[in-house]
Amino acid sequence: MIPEQVYDELSFPGLPSFNITIDTLFAQKQVVIEAIKAGTEAYDLYYTLSRFPSKGHVVIGKGEAACIALAKTTEGIVASNNLKDISSYIEEFGLKHVTTGDILVEAYEGKHITEDEGNTIWAGMRRKGRRIGAETFSEYLVSKYT
Repeated sequence: MIPEQVYDELSFPGLPSFNITIDTLFAQKQVVIEAIKAGTEAYDLYYTLSRFPSKGHVVIGKGEAACIALAKTTEGIVASNNLKDISSYIEEFGLKHVTTGDILVEAYEGKHITEDEGNTIWAGMRRKGRRIGAETFSEYLVSKYT
């Protein structure tokens, strides 16, 4: 499930490969784009997180807020590298959370990608300015296994 807000944030000309991949998965019914409907528990939480958070919390982006709201109301998993903004909510709501590194490790362990492919993906993310920690996927793997 991909929140509509996340799909909208990532659906711009700078990410054509993302659009093709998601649209293909959508056509194959492997992923759904989920709207948050007004008047639902998910909407109330989304609105609070993205506009008027409770005392001690900061306003978070619409994509992050949508992920958290849907994960909380559907017992889903939040996939995000934006730990700075969301970690307090992940902990407070007891949500499951994965990062890109976690997903790549799972793909590697399941033999869906090689270590070299993981390094290529990792390098591409770093070139785009993503804050993902280790310099390489190989370094990330070592840190996960030690």
